[in-house]
Amino acid sequence: MKHFLLGYLLAFSSIFSLMAHSNDASNWKTITQKAKGQDVYFNAWGGSQEINDYLRWVSDQVKQKYDINLHHVKVTDIAETTSRLIAEKAAGKNQSGSVDMVWINGENFKSMKQNQLLFGPFIHDLPNWKFVDKNLPIENDFSEPTLGLEAPWGIGQLVFIYDKKKLVNPPISAKALLAYAQAHPGTITYPKPPQFHGTSFLKAILFELTEDKKTLTKPVNDADFDTVTAPLWAYLDQLHKVAWKQGKQFPLSQPELIQMLDDGQIDIAITFNPNEVFAAQASDKLANTTKTYAWQSGALSNIHFLAIPWNASHQEGALVVINFLLSPEAQSHKGDPNIWGDPSVLLPQKLSGNAAKTQLFPSIDEPHPSWQSALEQAWLTRYGQ
Repeated sequence: MKHFLLGYLLAFSSIFSLMAHSNDASNWKTITQKAKGQDVYFNAWGGSQEINDYLRWVSDQVKQKYDINLHHVKVTDIAETTSRLIAEKAAGKNQSGSVDMVWINGENFKSMKQNQLLFGPFIHDLPNWKFVDKNLPIENDFSEPTLGLEAPWGIGQLVFIYDKKKLVNPPISAKALLAYAQAHPGTITYPKPPQFHGTSFLKAILFELTEDKKTLTKPVNDADFDTVTAPLWAYLDQLHKVAWKQGKQFPLSQPELIQMLDDGQIDIAITFNPNEVFAAQASDKLANTTKTYAWQSGALSNIHFLAIPWNASHQEGALVVINFLLSPEAQSHKGDPNIWGDPSVLLPQKLSGNAAKTQLFPSIDEPHPSWQSALEQAWLTRYGQ
């Protein structure tokens, strides 16, 4: 343990000496100078063309502005990155790690934090931190204190997409969705957990159906897990009987769900971005008659974050990239529904263009991170193929 702590401190000694007074412009200038020419490997979900296109724009910008080579390492699930970092730590690789930046929240943040895989705290040392809206719930991630170990990047809300030309009055609750599915067999489905959107759908249903919602804000208690989740499984048993493919098959990704909606195979799709419908319309992936809505109880909501592993090879480059991603320029571009449409974490007055017009739905807080893996495992046990 002593050897690990020594390595950990040595790995950070130089960067902390730079950051100690980084509110001073000269110190931040030193960091940007050290970042020049660095190759920053950013592990982030690669399942959305709009997001991938945005990150290519970011790569061009940080190359032009800071001479940083940003590489988007596309992953299906950030849990893969968490496992790799845990393996590097077990092997004593406290420097020259394979990951410089990571897009995380929820269970993955909790796991990285508990395993001491994150560099920081660093957020208050970023020059663009002053633009962040401190009224947002940025100090907790799925009820887990962030402690400055990750920087907020955007806001996600679980909402639904439908075609108003085909569906005039979409179901506004879990029970109404089941009734709709029973009246229109084969038209409703959701991504297969542990795909993020699929698991989020389970949490939204559980929130509506459970009587003790406070239980969801606490770590999972194995003793009463079956009792708390019984309404969810009873609901899904009924839904699957009338779902697409009779619940024997599920879409493997959220983009696949969007394609199925556009093809007319299903009537309602799921997204974690209220503005996704606009970007999909702009790229001809959805008809102009599609709309987004939330259930009457609200939309499951969270902040998604950016973090730096403790052993990142290019910490300076990662800091500069994250600072750029928190700039009004980058946040306004990201928030444009014709680009990505990801709602911003900055003060509204700092945004420009279409990003300033984003409207969010009433929010429902995410359950404690432990519910994610517990629900996924229980779902796979019951319905996994």
